[in-house]
Amino acid sequence: MKGILYGVGVGPGDPELMTLKAVRVIQECEYIAVPAEDKNKCLSYKIASGAIDLTNKPCLAIPMPMTKDAAALEKYHTDGTNKIAELLKQGKDIAFLTLGDPTVYATYSHIHKKIEAEGYRTQIISGIPSFCAAAARLNVPLAEQAQEMHIIPASYQPEEALNLSGTKVFMKIGSKMEWLKERLAGTNNSVYMVENCGMEKERVSYAAEELDSAAGYYSIVIVKNKTED
Repeated sequence: MKGILYGVGVGPGDPELMTLKAVRVIQECEYIAVPAEDKNKCLSYKIASGAIDLTNKPCLAIPMPMTKDAAALEKYHTDGTNKIAELLKQGKDIAFLTLGDPTVYATYSHIHKKIEAEGYRTQIISGIPSFCAAAARLNVPLAEQAQEMHIIPASYQPEEALNLSGTKVFMKIGSKMEWLKERLAGTNNSVYMVENCGMEKERVSYAAEELDSAAGYYSIVIVKNKTED
């Protein structure tokens, strides 16, 4: 019988936020896979290692570089799919470790769809999304009653998002941080940023003026209109 590919969300950073199901599936799978060339430099592996002893668990390295080059990405996704399919063909179950939740802007989704297209079984194991953990760290609700909530990939043309009502969560900000700071400063918004939520070097900001253009990739900015709070 062919193996199953599990996309396992390990949460945003704190190993204690991993679900019991994620821990069980990782322990039961014969292999794990990580989106990196070196598991020891992979954040999702480090998080899972904080909850599970992975010392003797075989690990499949699936490089997933941060690039918008469609041709390059397609090659990496295809190569990764082939590596995983070879083990699934042998009946091996694989847990692909993914930051946050596998359904939210996860590079895993590309592999997931390709593996399914080749006729293999897949299953997604939910993890706590980074923006939920960030709101909990800030001790503020994301949305209440009839408020809308918008999840925005800030590195992809976020201009119109600022006009949306309700709560706006900006992810994958990258070089857009300074742009976001300039447009939010002096507005009638409550602005928060959590960098490296639940991890080392965690940093929290409580105003648009405090947003740091040097903030790292794992930064979440939450924007709420004060009249709607």
